[in-house]
Amino acid sequence: MMTFSRNAVGCWLLAISCWLCALSAHGQEPTVITRSQMVGIGGSNILDTYISDEHFRGFGASFLSVVDRQRPGRHWSTLVEHEANFSTTRNRARTQHELEGAYNFYWGRLYNWQLLDGRLRLQAGALANVSAGFIYNTSNSNNPAQARFHINVLPTGVATYHFRLFRRAMAARYELSLPLFGIQFSPNYGQSYYEIFGRGNYDRNIVPTTFVSAPEWRHAVTLDTSLSARLTLRIGYLGNIQQSHVNGIRQHVWTHRFLIGLTKRFSITPHAL
Repeated sequence: MMTFSRNAVGCWLLAISCWLCALSAHGQEPTVITRSQMVGIGGSNILDTYISDEHFRGFGASFLSVVDRQRPGRHWSTLVEHEANFSTTRNRARTQHELEGAYNFYWGRLYNWQLLDGRLRLQAGALANVSAGFIYNTSNSNNPAQARFHINVLPTGVATYHFRLFRRAMAARYELSLPLFGIQFSPNYGQSYYEIFGRGNYDRNIVPTTFVSAPEWRHAVTLDTSLSARLTLRIGYLGNIQQSHVNGIRQHVWTHRFLIGLTKRFSITPHAL
């Protein structure tokens, strides 16, 4: 009986040791990270009928950070993006000005295919988008500002093609995101912010949205040129078309940015337990 117990304990210890070794080996798998940080300038087009029926056009600047994480041999990757934007615009008569600012956070999981001997990488999945911002009319005394907040689920596709030109490693990348469904904050037509927050009069201010009521089209095309083994120069274009028609209020913020920045590729190996 004692011999059987010792054998059982030995088997359990051996099994636990193998399990811990497997966890340790799994934890040490390197994660390949591609991180891009870019700044951009370009045109902006703003409409918000809660503030004004006029279209406002001008220029703005943006900061974009893109982080792609994937383990070698795995089909799934994680994509994280931060986009901050600020615009200054004016109406056609140049009598009014509007300021617009927004922060967009994107997080998602994408399935990967490697084609053409690894030169072409295709990714497909979905991103969750949390966006917060404002539109402020410097001339209005009544309803001078509009808060912006929405959460969206965006089906997303990415294509990256690696090639060589003039003896340099290069990569062309295209990313496209379209809306599926989400929720959005909006005052109702004729409702003031004092009624919402001062009196607590809720009037369908959190609205479910779809690709019909809040169509969106976000796409980016970039070109990478290697500067060293791990560092590349990235130039490109980002177009973010956000618009909605809810609670009797039409709103759109269209931004077009020409980008320049740096991309770094590196690996991280977690420490063993």
